[in-house]
Amino acid sequence: MSGALEPGTVLWLRRYSAFFAVAALALLGLILSFTSHQAWLWLFCAMVPLVVIGVFDMVQSHHSLLRNYPLIGSVRWLFEALRPYLRQYIVEGDQEGRPYPRSDRSLIYARSKGEEDRQPFGTELNTYSSEYEWMTHSLAPMPVAKEPFRVTVGGPQCAKPYSAAVLNISAMSFGSLGRNAIEALNLGAKQGGFYHDTGEGGLSPYHRIHGGDIVWELGSGYFGCRNRDGSFSPERFAERAADDQVKMIEIKLSQGAKPGHGGVLPAAKVTPEIAETRGIAMGEDCISPSRHPAFNTPVEMMEFVGRLRELSGGKPVGLKLCVGHPSETFAIVKAMLATGIRPDFVVVDGSEGGTGAAPRELADHVGMPLREGLVLMRNALVGAGLRGEVRLAASGKVTSGFSMAANMAIGADWCNAARAFMFSLGCVQSLRCHTGHCPTGVTTNDPHLQRGLVVPDKAHRVAHFQRQTVEALSELVAAAGLVHPSDLLPHHVWHRVSPIEVRPLDRLYPFVAPFSLVEAPDETPYAMEWLAASADSFTPRMDVGPRRAA
Repeated sequence: MSGALEPGTVLWLRRYSAFFAVAALALLGLILSFTSHQAWLWLFCAMVPLVVIGVFDMVQSHHSLLRNYPLIGSVRWLFEALRPYLRQYIVEGDQEGRPYPRSDRSLIYARSKGEEDRQPFGTELNTYSSEYEWMTHSLAPMPVAKEPFRVTVGGPQCAKPYSAAVLNISAMSFGSLGRNAIEALNLGAKQGGFYHDTGEGGLSPYHRIHGGDIVWELGSGYFGCRNRDGSFSPERFAERAADDQVKMIEIKLSQGAKPGHGGVLPAAKVTPEIAETRGIAMGEDCISPSRHPAFNTPVEMMEFVGRLRELSGGKPVGLKLCVGHPSETFAIVKAMLATGIRPDFVVVDGSEGGTGAAPRELADHVGMPLREGLVLMRNALVGAGLRGEVRLAASGKVTSGFSMAANMAIGADWCNAARAFMFSLGCVQSLRCHTGHCPTGVTTNDPHLQRGLVVPDKAHRVAHFQRQTVEALSELVAAAGLVHPSDLLPHHVWHRVSPIEVRPLDRLYPFVAPFSLVEAPDETPYAMEWLAASADSFTPRMDVGPRRAA
């Protein structure tokens, strides 16, 4: 039709319509401010910045969307920035949300504040979902325990055993968490009578100021007990381990968030406090190697365990790991048998754990989830006849009495939690832990943001959450007709496999008999891995399974 615009011109006008509209309003405001009333000048002043942004969008070369759709394209970035908050508070249901659903977070918040945590009108869970689990109960339940459960940690080789609570604060380093968060956690641990794991970042003044029980974690950087070249310093370790507040030593082999991966804290982020705590120099990158330089073989690892126990004056020394190659787990157990040296405990960290940032591939696809890792470590210790001498702990998405009971039913003596205690401090799962801009002041060293985290108030919440969660565990244990969580067995927890099939955990996972790996490994599911494992090397002696075709 004569006079009609070309299709390309119409599309061009549509793409730039917002920019033209803003420019027209700016021009209109300017004209009317001269011809009508000066109040129109406010419209001009409001539109000019948008015109400048639109011009910048058209001429910049980094974002094609902004170049083709000036101003309108910026709305996409606005909604992308708002999406996590809109979804969390408006869109998602109580059972949705990752990594923690709203229902779990609400339970932690309620227990932290000492508020009502009971649920009316029945469960909101789909009891016919393949994710549903429950505990069997007894028709002759026991009285609910009046005192918190305790677990004695420290085998025959330990001179100073420790009585641990069944729920403790898992490893979170100073630097990853701010000083106020560390102080609140330790004060809460002091008030509640449970321990606080330092994380691999070292034993800071903020861990010690309130006197709560400490488990000192030694990572591959040996922060707080290292020489100038990063090697382990026996003298510095002995000096700090002698502190009465330090109750146990934990050698971190790997962690759930990024197993098999080291780390670097850039020099720009090394503050004087962090440098002092970790024993590193200002102005240099702080490097955590991916493996320990103090030992190269499972036997050497056990010798290191024995050395730390001696240097600490006989305190319990244990291992923390996210389970990887099964043959390496069996190699560690074989080294215990070969040397006669036993760690006092092993903490299994599930791959679903993690309080800091990690490469996506490692966080999503490397390492065993907690339950599979816990079963494997339990079977390794039981099958070698060592379970009676080595305690076992579980760490990974522990939020409730039931999550604790399920871990204990498959072998854990106690549980550690990290993110649950972060929620008790006020974390809102904004997922900005690695940016230094945590809005609640938990995972930041910004003094202005940390100001919002008041130590005495949050410490009470930490203690309340731990106490009420352990009380919930006590009620579950009593309902099952048992006296102590150590009485829980795999058949006490059932899992729905499909809408028409359910099984107890002892029919879903293999549970080997005592000494079976030593006496009859071929009768276990781990025959090949056990045969491949060597106490003298982490490298398997043979291939497990078929070789790759040439």
